[in-house]
Amino acid sequence: MESSQLDALDIRILSALQKRGDLTHQQIADRVGLSASPVSRRIRAMERSGVIVDRPTRLAAGALGLKLTAILMIRMDRHVPERFNEFESTVATLPEVTTCFMITGHDCDYLLHIVVPDMAAYQSVLLDRITRIQGVAGVHSSFVMRTVVDTTALPLQYCLA
Repeated sequence: MESSQLDALDIRILSALQKRGDLTHQQIADRVGLSASPVSRRIRAMERSGVIVDRPTRLAAGALGLKLTAILMIRMDRHVPERFNEFESTVATLPEVTTCFMITGHDCDYLLHIVVPDMAAYQSVLLDRITRIQGVAGVHSSFVMRTVVDTTALPLQYCLA
């Protein structure tokens, strides 16, 4: 199922799920004007097709003592598949890395989002793990002062023709 196969009801279901992933099928049905059975069928179809990936629980980092968020720009020494594969498989195992993008347009190859309790924990992640990955040639760190937008919601208005 692609966005071209979604109808207005599918988009309304997805919108409800993006706002509250814990809604029951009946609660979604009440919000979109269907009964629970068709909502359930539509959700299952969107899960099978890969439109709905999962419905995670979002946690408040600060409430858990994870008070420092860092953005790292990583530059690799060589642009060969082996270097990229090793880097990607290693950072995927680090629980502090919440997002890793391979990017273009800067003097770096990867952008990482890291969440830790404090500067000591950040230093440990950086020096003991990230800089030890073979091929990492440079790291530039920036620290988040304030979060302005933090959402997993996608702009669904583009999904209908």
